[in-house]
Amino acid sequence: MGKEEEYKRPIMVVPTDILFVNNSQFQGFKPHSELEDYESRIIEYKKFMPRGEAEKNFEHKQPIGYAVIVNPVTKKIYCYQRAGNEERLSNKWSIGIGGHIDKGEDAEDNPIHSSLIREMDEEVIINGSQNIKVIGYINDEEEEVGRVHFGILYLVETDSDDVFVNESRLINSKMMTLEEIKKIKDSPDSVLEDWSEIALEAVENYLK
Repeated sequence: MGKEEEYKRPIMVVPTDILFVNNSQFQGFKPHSELEDYESRIIEYKKFMPRGEAEKNFEHKQPIGYAVIVNPVTKKIYCYQRAGNEERLSNKWSIGIGGHIDKGEDAEDNPIHSSLIREMDEEVIINGSQNIKVIGYINDEEEEVGRVHFGILYLVETDSDDVFVNESRLINSKMMTLEEIKKIKDSPDSVLEDWSEIALEAVENYLK
C-alpha cells in the first residue's frame, strides 16, 4: 500500500473528551480496572477517520492495541529493532507489537483485540501457549505523535522462549531478560521507543 492510499485508509478513533471524561487524562501508564476501563469506553464510542486526517486531529485519539510477549517463568520479554521505512520509528528498539485498527475489524465484538491478533499473526510466530489480557493503558502527551495515539497495553503470556520474527521490517528479535532490555534503553548507541519505555516499568512490576 502506497503512502497516499495508507493516508486514505479509515482507522478507528475516539473523541479525546469522551475518552478522558471527568478529567481522567493521565501521562504515562495507568493500570486497567473496572473504574478505569478505557478499553470498553473506546469500543462504545469508536468511529472511523482517514488516517491522514487522524494524524493531525488532536481532538481524537487513535487506539492502538500494544502487546508485550512475556514468559512469566523465565521472565523474558520479546524485544526487536525496527528496520522499516517509517522515519519516526526506524532503527528504534521495541517490546510492543500493534497497529491501527481497521474499519473491517469493526464487526468483531472487540475490534481492539481482533486487530492485535492480526498484527501478532503478521509479525511473530510463538511456538507455545498464548494467554492474552489487558493490564493497562499508555498515554503520552509530551510529544506530537503521542498526542494523537492511545495505547491499550496487553500482556501475551507464553510458556515458551521460542518466539520468531515473521516480518522483514523487524530485526535483531529475540526473547530477552529485563537486564538486557535495560542495557538497550540506557545505551547511547540505541533508542528504545517511548511507549516501550513506559510499558517496560509496568511489565517489570508484573513479573516481580
